[in-house]
Amino acid sequence: MAKRICVAVCIILFVGVFVWKIDAITSLLHSGSNQNGKVGLVTEEKKQESEKENLSENNIDVEKTKKKRNIVKDTDYGTYSNKPYAWWFKRNDLHEKSGCQEDFNVEKYHAYYTVPVEEKIIYITFDCGYENGFTPGILDVLKKEDVQAAFFVTQTFIRDNVELVKRMKKEGHLVCNHTVTHPSMPTKAVAEQQEEIMSCEKYMKETTGYEMDLFYRPPKGEYSEQSLQVAKDLGYTTVFWSMAYLDYDVNNQPSVNHVIEHFGKYHHPGAIPLLHNVSKANHDALVDVICNLKKEGYTFGSLYDLKKEE
Repeated sequence: MAKRICVAVCIILFVGVFVWKIDAITSLLHSGSNQNGKVGLVTEEKKQESEKENLSENNIDVEKTKKKRNIVKDTDYGTYSNKPYAWWFKRNDLHEKSGCQEDFNVEKYHAYYTVPVEEKIIYITFDCGYENGFTPGILDVLKKEDVQAAFFVTQTFIRDNVELVKRMKKEGHLVCNHTVTHPSMPTKAVAEQQEEIMSCEKYMKETTGYEMDLFYRPPKGEYSEQSLQVAKDLGYTTVFWSMAYLDYDVNNQPSVNHVIEHFGKYHHPGAIPLLHNVSKANHDALVDVICNLKKEGYTFGSLYDLKKEE
């Protein structure tokens, strides 16, 4: 009897040890080993590598997402002129860089109206104050033609078109800041200017779950040295434009041919065209505009190219 008990105990011990080893091996295979070769969880380094691979699969620039934002809080804005200006530029039909206002160099405030490239690259931008039924079709064309654009949105546009804004981000476009209420910024106190920009950005994140791309377009194209410095201190790059035409008046639209011919006449390397999403003419002409530019040898770039200049 004692012999049988002893044999049974031995069998139980042997099975227990065998099961323990199997579990250990399985754990090793599933969890990996740390830098000391011990069984454990996947290392933080491997997790980060996996995350990078996932970001790459979604066509997201990993280095871009890691870039730190620098917010300046101790600027004496009383030392900056608040004299108001309205953006203007000189068209050039020789396909060279457009001229622009010459009162002061806006680039020292991280403000640009073209992207400094020699290659045939163009940067499509839309201003979105409200929806007029054309943005879904615009996004359809951009997706079909594999073109990235930047959409400068107000808080009202985000509020009324949450799914459209999410679609913009999902399809690889930039969604940028056009303030909360679209005011003339030089008419606002510094604290009000900061609120217009930061509240729009915060609302974007809270409402859509996506971060706003840190590019800013002054409402109405109105600015001052002070207002440009405010945007710069908040970590934003200000984006003006080198191509534009009357397209924002829904009751006075240009013809489709006018839009196509305008792009054909004034395109240039590094151009930043200003388009409005409420324009039927832009909607109807967009596919021809893009295809014609491609025939001219153009590709379509990201405004993040401007960050390389800062």
